[in-house]
Amino acid sequence: DLLFVVKREDFVPQAYRNLAFADMEIPIGGGQLMLAPKIEAKTLQELSLKKTDKVLEIGTGSGYMAALLAARSEHVVTVESRPELVEMAKQNLERAGVTNVTVELGDGAKGWAQRGPYDAIVVSGSVPVVPDALLKQLRVGGKLAVVVGEAPVMEAQLITCVAPGEFTITTLFETVTTPLINALQPTRFNF
Repeated sequence: DLLFVVKREDFVPQAYRNLAFADMEIPIGGGQLMLAPKIEAKTLQELSLKKTDKVLEIGTGSGYMAALLAARSEHVVTVESRPELVEMAKQNLERAGVTNVTVELGDGAKGWAQRGPYDAIVVSGSVPVVPDALLKQLRVGGKLAVVVGEAPVMEAQLITCVAPGEFTITTLFETVTTPLINALQPTRFNF
């Protein structure tokens, strides 16, 4: 239902408006893509946000996912590394009347500890491995939604903090999506 309230077409570049709900990632500039609508919807559904939740999004893009998260939570901090996308997101959110989102310019690949801890974290891009820094920024009971792996094998995961330093991992579905800029890379064995 939320997908009809927060209008995705208002967050898509003009040239792609007729494809706003196509089952595809949409280019938004700077080599970046919006997640496909089904991934956004499934992520939001799995988080089961409450109106008292404080949320972190890594990878703001056009601001659409932040707007969806904001409609279900108290406040969203969203971090984007590309200045042109920060400006686009701020304009899109303002035009949509979304007032409970803070858009930050910076590298969120290791989270955004200065505003944490968070009840939920969403990574709007894939990572080969989940950074410990992100896990440490979750409150007990908090959830991290992230796509983990490297093409062609990736899976969406929901990681829940069940106690300090203890987590459960639920695999949601298989997918392939654009990698997060500056994502932590796994250590590789060299001969």
